[in-house]
Amino acid sequence: QLQLVESGGGLVQFGGSLRLSCAASGFTLAYYDIGWFRQAPGKEREGVSCISSSGGNINYADSVKGRFTISRDNAKNTVYLQMNSLKPEDTAVYYCAAMFRSSCIGWGRRSSFDAWGQGTQVTVSS
Repeated sequence: QLQLVESGGGLVQFGGSLRLSCAASGFTLAYYDIGWFRQAPGKEREGVSCISSSGGNINYADSVKGRFTISRDNAKNTVYLQMNSLKPEDTAVYYCAAMFRSSCIGWGRRSSFDAWGQGTQVTVSS
């Protein structure tokens, strides 16, 4: 059974940084593309970033380009999202999700992913 657990969320001031982790269990992360999504209160869940199984294909939403960096350590079965220059509009629950080797095609769609974590709250104060 594919299980994902996010961690690293918290409260940070405007301009600060956080690093989120997505740890996988029950499957070999190296075979899966991993996406990060976020959902703010009253808003739709939106795609933030995706990294392909090999790490060779990386995508970002325009709203986070240049500020967020996704990476993976397959030996540790973990994917990271480094978030710098955080803004209040980045406040949301952040989720990671897995889809089997697809080079992140269709990564912006929730339906592309097979498994989801429970989410971690990120709050950026102004």
